[in-house]
Amino acid sequence: MTILRRLAFIALSAFAFLAAWKVIVLIGGYPEYILPAPDVVALRAVEAIRNGTLQPHLVATLEESVIGFAVGALVAVAAGILLAKSLTAERVLSPYLVAAQAIPILALAPLIDIWFGGGLTARVVICALIVFFPIAIATMVGIRSTDPLLVEMARAYGARPGQITRLLELPSALPVLFGGLRVGVTLAVIGAVVAEWAGASIGLGVLINIADQGLFDTPLMFVALASLAVLGLTFYGLVLVAERLLIPR
Repeated sequence: MTILRRLAFIALSAFAFLAAWKVIVLIGGYPEYILPAPDVVALRAVEAIRNGTLQPHLVATLEESVIGFAVGALVAVAAGILLAKSLTAERVLSPYLVAAQAIPILALAPLIDIWFGGGLTARVVICALIVFFPIAIATMVGIRSTDPLLVEMARAYGARPGQITRLLELPSALPVLFGGLRVGVTLAVIGAVVAEWAGASIGLGVLINIADQGLFDTPLMFVALASLAVLGLTFYGLVLVAERLLIPR
């Protein structure tokens, strides 16, 4: 019953949003090139799917986001463990990590595109970089929040450092870690679009540029934006499902 209520609430809120959007367009009398109505966007989406315009761009962004998130998350968890376990590593590496995070990824993207040859590898690296920081910090905070009495007990029973990390600290850090993963998985989509703007020839970011600057097709641009939103929501939902499976409530 709870699931049905949630689905009903989501459907109701979506209907209210679309209705408000339609009312704004009607009251404002906006032309399609400024603000297309939701029904116009839906028809343009059907057309883009039928003529094969949308699918290759969607698949490209999906591939970049998934691989970039996977790579970034794995490296971030490893780095977070290192930072949590070694005060020296934190003191040495933290300034560089913070400085790198302070530099806008949009400014780094052209350089990364040049360094890595402008292909899928460059776009994955950009996604991984934008995903890395929140997951690494969440991992570090989560591991350090492990009950020290439990750690001492594990040591007393002869557990090795690797066993303590794998069997005690990482499971204890999961609630905080999944908070970082929720943020990171949505940032992966943003990273894919930024990477595509840096010089890709395919992807939803490229489709937005084509629709906006090349074709002046605002409804198509809204279709690309809606596709990005759906990707982000899907990824976020998958992380929530994994969280519920791994963390009993």
